[in-house]
Amino acid sequence: MNQIAPFPAVEHQRAVLPGGLALDCGVTIRPLAVAYRTYGTLNAARSNAVLVCHALTGDQYVAETQPVTGKGGWWANLVGPGLPVDTDRFFVICANVLGGCMGSTGPREEMTDEEGRGLGRPWGTDFPTITIRDMVRAQKQLVDHLGIERLLAVIGGSMGGMQVLEWAATFPESVHAAAPIACATHHSAQNIAFHEVGRAAIHADPDWKGGRYWEDGRIPARGLGVARMVAHITYLSEEALSRKFGRRLQGANAVTFLEDVFQVESYLRHQGSTFVRRFDANSYLTITRAMDLFDLSSGHGGLSAAFRGTRTRFLVASFSSDWLFPTGESRALVRALNAAAARTSFIEITTDKGHDAFLLDEPDFHRALGGFLRGAAAEVGA
Repeated sequence: MNQIAPFPAVEHQRAVLPGGLALDCGVTIRPLAVAYRTYGTLNAARSNAVLVCHALTGDQYVAETQPVTGKGGWWANLVGPGLPVDTDRFFVICANVLGGCMGSTGPREEMTDEEGRGLGRPWGTDFPTITIRDMVRAQKQLVDHLGIERLLAVIGGSMGGMQVLEWAATFPESVHAAAPIACATHHSAQNIAFHEVGRAAIHADPDWKGGRYWEDGRIPARGLGVARMVAHITYLSEEALSRKFGRRLQGANAVTFLEDVFQVESYLRHQGSTFVRRFDANSYLTITRAMDLFDLSSGHGGLSAAFRGTRTRFLVASFSSDWLFPTGESRALVRALNAAAARTSFIEITTDKGHDAFLLDEPDFHRALGGFLRGAAAEVGA
């Protein structure tokens, strides 16, 4: 993979919060910038707000053209007028997570001192260790900034689902309904292992330069591309890979060792090469570590205790071929919610699309989520 220039600078809509954020690691970041987008109209009672939490490599452009890639929103099939997350009815908010690279405070942004003064260089590897709870606290500050006391719903898949769970546990009075999708209450050893392979690939890239690649305008494209390739395999299923590619050759009549010969190889290399044009390597390291650290039970005195006394209504959704966050982990979450007497619905969607199914066209999932949100809105008169 050839070295390329960093992705272009883009002006993002942001809330800059001068009070900053005290992180779980003990460091305070000041000021705190949260980049975000909104869709639809907030009603007079401010009761129709739905927060969408994005996954590891997502961003705030959930239902519109992404300004760096020019591609459509990552959940444009779900969020929009007349869609399950209906922007004719709901005021939808999506924020780039803390540690991200699309405008929120993170490794690409200017480093500041304890007083909030800019130091004239990016944070890079000096960016402190963050947690999923830190991400949620940053989102809470944005929601407060927007004048919303209680969200109608918080929804998200994968790492977004982790944020949904943290919202429900940390700010239960601020969440009427929660839909954690294709996620778990903690990151498994297997998932941590896959992340470590990706991080090792980035560290091994000659252009890594100890994380200071930004000094001469370079990026560790080879390592970051390999990290994306490894991760993308976990997002699919064996059935999906076989259906899409099988053992078909890519522009070759015979197997050689000098070029991409299988279609699946070409596909993965394409995923890697496009990813490095839109994502920062230090952000990737920061966010994957936050996912690895996530364990809802340890942060709240036990899993059931995290939801004790909650009045939040839950929809837990999983997908039958998801081996990154298998259905068994969703069932464990449901058992904990039931033990806490939480109002909980559970659905497993039968599909061969793997973990990525939550992003794709899955009519049963879309109907379930749409019905859940309409039911939640009816409860509060939104």
